[in-house]
Amino acid sequence: MIESLKLEKHDESRQGEVFTSPAGSAVSASRFFYIESYGCAMNFADSEIVASILHENGFGVTKTMEDADLVLLNTCSIREKAEQTVRKRLTEFRKLKKTKPGMLIGVLGCMAERLKNKLLEEEKLVDLVVGPDAYRSLPSLIDEADTGQKAVNVLLSRDETYADISPVRLNSNGVTGFVSIMRGCNNMCSFCVVPFTRGRERSRDAGSIVTECRQLFEEGIREITLLGQNVDSYHYFDELTEQTVSFSQLLETVAGIDPLLRVRFSTSHPKDITDDVLFSMQRYPNICRYIHLPMQSGSTRVLQLMNRTYTREWYKAKVDRIRELIPDCGITSDIISGFCTETDEDHRDTLGLMAYSQLDFSYMYFYSERPGTLAARRYTDDVPETIKKERLAEIVDLQGRLSRESNQRDLGKTFDVLIEGESKRNAAEWMGRNSQNKVIVFPKTSPQQKKGDYVMVTVTDYTQATLLGAIVSGDR
Repeated sequence: MIESLKLEKHDESRQGEVFTSPAGSAVSASRFFYIESYGCAMNFADSEIVASILHENGFGVTKTMEDADLVLLNTCSIREKAEQTVRKRLTEFRKLKKTKPGMLIGVLGCMAERLKNKLLEEEKLVDLVVGPDAYRSLPSLIDEADTGQKAVNVLLSRDETYADISPVRLNSNGVTGFVSIMRGCNNMCSFCVVPFTRGRERSRDAGSIVTECRQLFEEGIREITLLGQNVDSYHYFDELTEQTVSFSQLLETVAGIDPLLRVRFSTSHPKDITDDVLFSMQRYPNICRYIHLPMQSGSTRVLQLMNRTYTREWYKAKVDRIRELIPDCGITSDIISGFCTETDEDHRDTLGLMAYSQLDFSYMYFYSERPGTLAARRYTDDVPETIKKERLAEIVDLQGRLSRESNQRDLGKTFDVLIEGESKRNAAEWMGRNSQNKVIVFPKTSPQQKKGDYVMVTVTDYTQATLLGAIVSGDR
């Protein structure tokens, strides 16, 4: 996923432009930044924290990099292709800098932490490198880079959660928003760089999370996604009340802000998601009937090599429990083909578990060895790329069939849909999502309808990726 993040319309005069800071005060901007985010939703949420920090230090935002004094890339290091894309983009920025000698180029996020020396010294692509836990130091690093020095801070923290920073909502549709509830990961999956680039797990103050969610609702946001590398591990000890807040308790507190506020969460780990979370979803209709449950592989042997700490049978049991307690729950997944030593039998196990789970959608990739991971140190990446791609094609084909079958089962059903905006293909149609996180497109029927409204929509047709429908009488 790649997206340029913008906040407001750019003023060609720029000098002395006034914008509103997150605290609501007017600030005059003499320098401007442009930021692009790559990868997961956590990176997009982090970019909003960065924007807040820069705004408080006199930077405005521009939607065109040609007008920027500071160009930032918030990067992903999860797959080799993502890193190649970032390098290509940085090369384009360096060409632009030759026409603007005073412009600074910076890399943020996971790739910054992992490749700091290459980016700064060997490839000379950037002026500053800032890791995920060091965004508060951005103003001083910018000052350092302004003198011609290379500026870097990639130190990981045991306690940084940015809980006191009110994010600037970048490129928001005004209806949905992300709220980070924790940072880092303790799981040490052998294929994953996250524990090395984002550090160990630490949970954010529960009160600050609820306050941010309530503020978003008051500003018109009607759907919030609570974000964490592993949200089920959320665990916060409140020293004032001397009580521990679990993820299920946090989920219910946020859902209790208002029935009109939808709540989603991502990502869950199959070994950690509890019945308490499922019971919370039962109790609160505004907690969406949707769980992203990464499988990665359907082979117990491969899962053990991946250090996923669950088996094929465990995953099936979790799916069964979800279906038992929340029959209408949507389930999506992540799947990797061609992990080290994967055999044809392992691959067939993955296809079988996908079919058993009746996944609505999956993010599917072939294995890309990441330097520094446990897998890179312990195993040989011995599955030929041609085999990886062949197996991935079979996974994609199967998921396409499962998605179509899932959508076909929704024909004739009526869903409560939150309008997120106009359809990209037809201004006479709305686009929204149901509780199961499926996109539904339907004709506009009233000039009073607007983004952020809930409407009841009956499904009349479908494609592999989208439901098609019509608003019915008795709108919510």
